[in-house]
Amino acid sequence: MRTPLLLLSTILLTASFGCDSEEKKPEPKPEAKAEPKPDPEAEAAKKKAEEEAKKEQERKERVAKAFAELEESNKKADERFTDEVKAAIAKVAKIKIKDTKKDLPAILKSPHRSPENAARDPHRHPVETLVFLGIKPNMTVLEVGPGEGWYTEVLAPLLAQSGKLVITAFDPKGPEDKYETVYARSLESMFNRAPELLGKIEQLLSPSFQEIKFGDDEAYDAVLLIRGMHGWQNSGKLKERLAEVHRVLKPGGVFGVVQHRAKADAKAEESSKNGYLPEAFVIAAVEEAGFTLEEKSEINANPKDTTDHEKGVWTLPPTLALEDKDADKYKEIGESDRMTLRFRKK
Repeated sequence: MRTPLLLLSTILLTASFGCDSEEKKPEPKPEAKAEPKPDPEAEAAKKKAEEEAKKEQERKERVAKAFAELEESNKKADERFTDEVKAAIAKVAKIKIKDTKKDLPAILKSPHRSPENAARDPHRHPVETLVFLGIKPNMTVLEVGPGEGWYTEVLAPLLAQSGKLVITAFDPKGPEDKYETVYARSLESMFNRAPELLGKIEQLLSPSFQEIKFGDDEAYDAVLLIRGMHGWQNSGKLKERLAEVHRVLKPGGVFGVVQHRAKADAKAEESSKNGYLPEAFVIAAVEEAGFTLEEKSEINANPKDTTDHEKGVWTLPPTLALEDKDADKYKEIGESDRMTLRFRKK
């Protein structure tokens, strides 16, 4: 009897140990989930979107600042336009304009011009420049990219009696977050203050800087582009716009160019971002568009300009983009070194 009992005990004991062994088996470790690999393209796209959003916000802040400055400028101008000033403007409007060299100085002295604009005359040489470019009082002239109207307020009275000034412009009722609207309202205020001298300007309204209207075929005796060709290069529209200039000029018409001048060995695609272009590049581009370089002048040259400034050409007067930083140094340099070129449509 002992043998069966011993066998049974052994079986039960073995079964018991077997159950304990199974219960004490360690739980299998969960498999570690692999971290997703970063997507370089997605990361780059995210970074680019963040940079663009930042730039757009900064742009809007600059536009808002420009509007505030315009409001302050308009307030000062309105205060300056006393009855005495208006009477002086009326006298200028009665001057018989027959000759650019002879009659333009009286226009330059007219109080319709802001003191700030008049202060740029020694740097920009408007009489010498317009005489060199062949602008006469009986011409129909297109000014492309007038900005805040520095040359506009000079050209309009010169051409009002026997010629015509047409400008590319924007809608003053445009969006308040666009530089185009800032420029449009600046010009509108200027024109409204002195209608006797500026009231006959014809405006070609364009939707944006990217879409500029030039007018009808063979409509102008002269087209002027003053300190603006770097913008055409930066926008990738240089060839397109030079073709437009050629289209709207009468046969034998004048294309006058004043442009911030880069060093001769500069690359146009880089220097243009700082507002400068090499002279040889400009001449080649315009000649390729169907023009002949008739003459060039050093009227607006400035050998003090090294062209390598921290904020590009806008480091120099009158912008002084660095504000108070080294302001005296940049005032001593003066405005940019500029080429002045007269082309003739073939």
